[in-house]
Amino acid sequence: MDNYGRKASMLSSGLRQMAAILLLCALAGCMYPEKQQQPENASRESVRRVQAAVDDYQRQEGLLPILNSTADTPRYEKFVVDLSKLERQGYLDEIPSAAFEQGGNFYFLLLDEETSPAVKLMDLVTVQKVNDVQRQVNRYKSAHSGRLPAGEELYPGLFAVDSKAAGTTSVTLNSVYSGDLLEFIMDGQGNVFADYAADIMTAVRQSGSSPDTEEDLRTLLEAASYYVPVKSLAYRWIGRQPVPQPFEHQ
Repeated sequence: MDNYGRKASMLSSGLRQMAAILLLCALAGCMYPEKQQQPENASRESVRRVQAAVDDYQRQEGLLPILNSTADTPRYEKFVVDLSKLERQGYLDEIPSAAFEQGGNFYFLLLDEETSPAVKLMDLVTVQKVNDVQRQVNRYKSAHSGRLPAGEELYPGLFAVDSKAAGTTSVTLNSVYSGDLLEFIMDGQGNVFADYAADIMTAVRQSGSSPDTEEDLRTLLEAASYYVPVKSLAYRWIGRQPVPQPFEHQ
């Protein structure tokens, strides 16, 4: 892009920012029911405040204010912002009420930590419910000589969880993006994930373009909202639809 000169670079950057804003607005209006607009506004303000604090901290300290994680921690759980440090050192006047540290339902975390750190929200309700189903699947597997409570094969190598067999009929999960119910899916080893295919399809339609087949489609949800698709598999564009990949857990 440098070959086009400074003006072309600025124009391209501006167009990308405008496209991201338009997509965000479209998804905020179309993916969220009207009654969820106020929480979305609160999320926007909380993310804005923490982003400013992270930027200031990195500028002053030369580091990112994140908690320790391991190499195998999934991408959407890995770089959790140390809000207590930001508050203690004066970069935040107070920790947002939405944060887990204040009794809320979210962890604040960073994506693109090496290039342009962006603050996002990890929904702990989603994490808890997937973990609840995972525990029941593990119990079933232990009690049935390694067999799984597998229902219909929804995608190649991925199955619905037979909620009656697993004892999870009371566990339901609503999408942070649409408010609609999400399916729990399971691979051949019994690892449980949330299925974001419907949300991703909505994001693809709103983008107005066909995704690259090598692209992890979860990045569309990253770009168009304040939330990350936690407890998910990578998604690829196959047969004109998003398909989760059972061997890409990050």
